[in-house]
Amino acid sequence: MIKTGDTLPSMKLMVATADGPREVATEELFRGKRVVMFAVPGAFTPTCSARHLPGFVEHAAAFAEKGIDKVVCLAVNDAFVMDAWAKSQNVGPEITMLADGSAQFTKALGLELDLSARGLGLRSQRFALVADDMKVTYLAVEKPGDFDVSRAEAVLAAI
Repeated sequence: MIKTGDTLPSMKLMVATADGPREVATEELFRGKRVVMFAVPGAFTPTCSARHLPGFVEHAAAFAEKGIDKVVCLAVNDAFVMDAWAKSQNVGPEITMLADGSAQFTKALGLELDLSARGLGLRSQRFALVADDMKVTYLAVEKPGDFDVSRAEAVLAAI
């Protein structure tokens, strides 16, 4: 599992744009920037939709005030799902919705979660991290079923 002090892997993921899904490299997202990335087990799932994503939307300006250049929401979903979820949650341009459709990035981080028994397949654990120029400076991974250390307020308090 990735840990504080490690460098984020160099990979390609997908983001939704007005012209359709676009490939984006982790370097484009993280190099030379201070970024908060939080991950959810799935778009449109109860805790993710009712509490996790809304907290980061609500506190987007507070992250900017603390010197965060970008807030990224990661899920093992495709770019179309992430775009629909962003629209349903009124996510503005302050948050980048990052699709890891095949869980390759999530697996590279060592933060995958097998929810096949619940019909959800391979997903991401719920976590939040801060990266400064690709280097992880803060990492908080939730215990299964918990929602505490990766919520927006906890991350804000830690930076």
